[in-house]
Amino acid sequence: MAANTLLIACGALAKELVQLTRRNEWSHVRVQCLPPELHNTPEKIPAEVVAIIEENQRKYDHIFVGYADCGTGGMLDKALAKYGIERLPGAHCYEFFTGSARFAALCDDEPGTYYLTDFLVRHFDRLVVRALGLDRYPQLRDEYFRNYRRVVYLAQSQSDDLSRLARSHAAFLGLDYEEQFTGLAPVNNVLNEHIIQWQN
Repeated sequence: MAANTLLIACGALAKELVQLTRRNEWSHVRVQCLPPELHNTPEKIPAEVVAIIEENQRKYDHIFVGYADCGTGGMLDKALAKYGIERLPGAHCYEFFTGSARFAALCDDEPGTYYLTDFLVRHFDRLVVRALGLDRYPQLRDEYFRNYRRVVYLAQSQSDDLSRLARSHAAFLGLDYEEQFTGLAPVNNVLNEHIIQWQN
């Protein structure tokens, strides 16, 4: 089956999204990801997404966006409304991995939570330490993270190595550590609601 659906997504979700398209045998879906570093400048996300839409809208029958609001303050929704294109629901991509109810409970339990996923654990040095300049100006750590109280690692896989690494990241930030296994079921369920309808 030729791909008739383009899924534009954050690079932080790339591995999981490709894994799910294979698991679900979504041969009609092509995944195209934007750099995960955009999360450090969320105001740039809408324009980057729109650029891919305009480049591909004549090539695909359907386009779906694998971003939450992700700090754009509604700007992404405003941009997508011009094209009649949907995105994944929620304020943050972490919500895809937990499901909305579980994520809301985590936020209510401790608003000052910094979340890690498998991807962020693996690329913490590049996306957090170096991107925020903490390797050059370590004193900035307390300024950037002064309103946080804990790190919650939302684990998509069960890996002792990733757990140890996540714990070390929490120690680097000077925050309490908690780990919760999510797997891929919640994000798979959300994608199924939207993408399976375009399979034929």
